[in-house]
Amino acid sequence: MLFGIDTRNDDDWWIGVKAPDIRHLSKYESLMFQGNGYLGIRGALEERYLNEKRDMFVMGSFDKFQDEATELPNLPDIVNMEIQVDGKLLSLNHGIVTNYSRGLNLKNGEIVRSFDWQIEDIKLHFKFRRFVSMADCHLFVSKVEVTPLNRNIRLQIKSGIDGQQTNFGTQHFVESTKRLFNARFVQMQTHTQQSQVKFALTEYHRLFLDEEELSLNPHLEINRRQIFANYSVDLVKNQELVFIKYATVFSSTDKDLQKNVSEDSLIELKQVGRMDYQELLRQSSQVWDETIWNDCLVEISAHNNKPQIAVNFARYQLLANMPHDFGMNIGAKGMTGEGYKGHAFWDTEIFMLPFFMFNIPQFAQNLLIYRYLGLIGAKRKAHQGGYQGAQYPWEAAMPTDAESAPLWGNADIITGEPMKILSGSTEQHVTGDVAFGVTQYLKATNDQTFAKRMGYEIILQCAKFWASRITWNNEKNRYEITDVIGPDEYKEHASNDAFTNYMAHWCMKQGAEIISDLRQNDLRTYEKLNKKINLEKLFRSLILKSAMLYVPAPNADSVIPQDDDYLSYKKINIDKYKKTNKNFDIFKDFDLKQLDKLQVTKQADVLLLLLLFEDDFSKEVLDKNWDYYEPKTTHDSSLSFSSHAILANDLGLYNRAFDYFENSCQIDLGKNMDSSIMGLHMAGLAGVWKVVVEGFGGVRIDHDNLRIQPHIPKTWNYLRYSIIWQTKKLNILVTHRHFSIVADGRVKFIHQKRIYQLEPDERLTIEL
Repeated sequence: MLFGIDTRNDDDWWIGVKAPDIRHLSKYESLMFQGNGYLGIRGALEERYLNEKRDMFVMGSFDKFQDEATELPNLPDIVNMEIQVDGKLLSLNHGIVTNYSRGLNLKNGEIVRSFDWQIEDIKLHFKFRRFVSMADCHLFVSKVEVTPLNRNIRLQIKSGIDGQQTNFGTQHFVESTKRLFNARFVQMQTHTQQSQVKFALTEYHRLFLDEEELSLNPHLEINRRQIFANYSVDLVKNQELVFIKYATVFSSTDKDLQKNVSEDSLIELKQVGRMDYQELLRQSSQVWDETIWNDCLVEISAHNNKPQIAVNFARYQLLANMPHDFGMNIGAKGMTGEGYKGHAFWDTEIFMLPFFMFNIPQFAQNLLIYRYLGLIGAKRKAHQGGYQGAQYPWEAAMPTDAESAPLWGNADIITGEPMKILSGSTEQHVTGDVAFGVTQYLKATNDQTFAKRMGYEIILQCAKFWASRITWNNEKNRYEITDVIGPDEYKEHASNDAFTNYMAHWCMKQGAEIISDLRQNDLRTYEKLNKKINLEKLFRSLILKSAMLYVPAPNADSVIPQDDDYLSYKKINIDKYKKTNKNFDIFKDFDLKQLDKLQVTKQADVLLLLLLFEDDFSKEVLDKNWDYYEPKTTHDSSLSFSSHAILANDLGLYNRAFDYFENSCQIDLGKNMDSSIMGLHMAGLAGVWKVVVEGFGGVRIDHDNLRIQPHIPKTWNYLRYSIIWQTKKLNILVTHRHFSIVADGRVKFIHQKRIYQLEPDERLTIEL
């Protein structure tokens, strides 16, 4: 497993660099992201460099500039520090840098950077530390220690709030108040242009000389969209200066807002500013340990620690980007960069939701509450298209938005014209995916309260959409779904896409089953929903239309046609595109219209369908479709590798499964230094966990039951993990010869088609 970032053999929780690498700043900024689910900051260095991208976001604070797509606005920068030594500006581009180390502690989210810097006849030691607090969602703290090693110096530090940040050129903020409170607290107030979200960012600085606090009032510097505090200190040789920055960020959308953004930001800063760095870090680390890592166990013993580091990295990033409040979702890039504008996709329900529902179910519920609130926009989108029910947006921002996908993309290599992005109008399987995610959550948690209040309504509104979306084919005497984009986004006008049709069919049947069950067993919930949706009419429609909807079945060769035309298209060899490890290389030879007519698949499509509904297909169908579609898949998506890895493991293709697992781990951590520069691939990171726990650990939801059927890679000694199943916590240990399981409550599960009943605290060992 090859990483493009340094690791340590004796530390499973550290990633970093052991030498300054200014060329690849954007890659490291993404990898060393710090966040707490509310506030997210890329790992930009304190001092500025030419190719950096300083991004800071607050979850859910979307804004729209004129006719552009809505996006998370890039907030004013609070990380910056400008340090001068005898008038010479600290920059790793100049002077001699030795003993360099910069790393992110995945256990608690702290970045530590240290090095010696020599410029002309001056030599100094620097140590930078910083974290985004998990104990206080509004708080960012940083600390720098400076020691002159060979002579006396004058040190100048400029630190403040820089509002001259953009989203690739778009400025979302209107300048407002900049001022100093009590001669110590620097504050900038600003608000977004269209959404009118107000922000207050406040900083407070403390300086210590050989552990004695200095009483220095800053020299204030105010420029357009900038406010800085300047400090100047004389140091003698070997004397240490410690500079601590405390910063708070508040927005007018915060649910914990007491007075207003300015006062709340200032009040909180006055409180935390009395505490030292280490104590605030301890409080944040305690939340990571007790509230998060205690519930998310994954331990891998292998011939090296790269798999463990990869799954630690994946879990850290998922948790640092997970909104801890309802009404928000995880973007495809989270808050780690400006890619996809902070928008959420089907990635959440199909790839990320399982991690949260099996580890911290409350977080999973928050994500689904977002979808419930999103019924407002989804109903409007369906109505705008001439449909009924709820059609969820392909790209989701604010829950009330009908669609957030941009209309235009890159230029066509043949015509030179910008290509229209059709995903927002035709990539409709997301509506089935949302319903699928809700159903999986309800099975895993048995959360009947959520089901009755929100879950059933989401599924029924999705089913109602599909009943209105399908079209009747008179010649073939059946319902069909035409002109869609499935998971294979190379095919932009597919008819009867297998994934979409199957998901729509499943969704309508699921809706009918819910109506029937409620009518028999829960009249109160039935009547409540009947007033909103007219369940009697919907039930008749779902029964009729699901029975008459065409669902592509395996042909004589046991292959499921990806759509009506795919199997008739020309075949080409795509090995050279797979080997380059550069997703878009195929577009150097073909444009999208040409790919539309070739048997080339962007990512797991039919194979993803088989994985999600694996129990509905025979082993022969699984094998034949793997053999047919796997060689035709370019994996031009971070979603693809994990699905292939899990399915390969199920099929007994263990070496292939591990190869695909390594590919999943290397999406962000790998040697390709151009990947991830616009942000990490959150669904790909979730895929790493899915391969480990659902693939090698064998955890699957089999209809309504938990199934555990593990098989770990031959280079691993054991795998230990925990999951939560219907409020009970299970701890599972897998070796090559057996697996053992212990739970804190009575649990039933399936292994090799046999049902096992586990009593509380009983340890059961099963031979493999």
